[in-house]
Amino acid sequence: MQNAEKISVTITTDMLSAIRASVEAGEYASTSEALRDAVRLWQRQRLEDAERLAAIRARVSRSLSDPRPSLDEGELDARLNRLFSDAAH
Repeated sequence: MQNAEKISVTITTDMLSAIRASVEAGEYASTSEALRDAVRLWQRQRLEDAERLAAIRARVSRSLSDPRPSLDEGELDARLNRLFSDAAH
């Protein structure tokens, strides 16, 4: 393990019970291991969220930069109706 630092964390009784149950079931060797796994999952989720947000921002930017003319409401409805009709068949 890399350099480790001991911290104090306050969690709910329910959370601690769930962690202890996982340890007792043999899923983790210790509460510390379970919490490290939770932090790794949190880090991975944050990275995935940041990547999704970057992809959304890129799509919005491309859309705003698109030189094609915007559709009016009627044109949009017609295109969507065609897409839904094609998808249903």
